[in-house]
Amino acid sequence: MKRTIATLIAGLFATAAFAQTPAPASTTTATTAKTTTVTPAAAKANEKEVKAEGKAEVKAAKADAKEAKKEAKAEVKEAKADAKEQKKAAHHNPMVKNDATVASTTTTTVAPATAAK
Repeated sequence: MKRTIATLIAGLFATAAFAQTPAPASTTTATTAKTTTVTPAAAKANEKEVKAEGKAEVKAAKADAKEAKKEAKAEVKEAKADAKEQKKAAHHNPMVKNDATVASTTTTTVAPATAAK
């Protein structure tokens, strides 16, 4: 509890010291703002330009996202088609698998038979 109170008091002293120091940056910007006066028409034009740029960026981002989504869908579709073809090929050519199994079986059974003679 003593630490908390000491921290609060130290914070108050720091705030008071900070409030008493002059802020040279704010006076400089105030004089700069006074020298550069902007007409309301120019301010509106600038605001319209900023809005237009923002809208263009959003539009471009949406278009990029849409294109990426289309590409992803196309890749998924292609992958599904490839998987379907592989499954179809494996289902219609069962002899390919059996021939490989028979060949490996005969190779392993033949080798011990020749070694026994």
